Amino acid sequence: MPRIKGLVKILKQKGVILMPADTIYGLFGLVRHKETIHKIAVLKGRESSNQPFIVLIAAWSQLADLGIKINAQEKKILRKIWPGQISVVLHNKNPYLEYLHHNQDLAVRYPKNKFLTTLIKKTGPLISTSANKTGQSPAETITQARAIFGNQVNLYLSAGRRLPNKPSTLISLKNGKIKILRRGIVPIKKLKQKLNYDFI
Repeated sequence: MPRIKGLVKILKQKGVILMPADTIYGLFGLVRHKETIHKIAVLKGRESSNQPFIVLIAAWSQLADLGIKINAQEKKILRKIWPGQISVVLHNKNPYLEYLHHNQDLAVRYPKNKFLTTLIKKTGPLISTSANKTGQSPAETITQARAIFGNQVNLYLSAGRRLPNKPSTLISLKNGKIKILRRGIVPIKKLKQKLNYDFI
């Protein structure tokens, strides 16, 4: 497995890495590099889409780096599910990140995976999106991923096994209200138990 230092170098040079996330195989790039975000969109076949990618963070302070402000109630809710495999749509329409959120709110996840968080602490927030063309099933192995993207990815990093084809569970958190947007790896029943909160 390449050392963290090598991955950091590739990402800072605006490269794209395909590797395991804390859920499934994903395409990764640095949030602050607009060109990388566009390249990933092209790889996915989403260059004409305004659908934002999920952003991974590794510290609470990185929410502020993204221009996201949360109140005490929202932070209390998030602390019950982060770090973890749940992505949360939070309010963010700051002009300087328009290329990232396309004037929509931004989905963020604070993963528990130590390898990922170590990497993100050295690079800053990363884009994460499933390893597939839009509308197709995500790759479950590196062999499948290579068949999709070929030499268009700077580095492939294998988990050494087939990964379950389940993305993160996606919810929105706005004005203290929680809404399920996508069923994923964390069952809704378990999520409700964690939060002890009414959903809409």
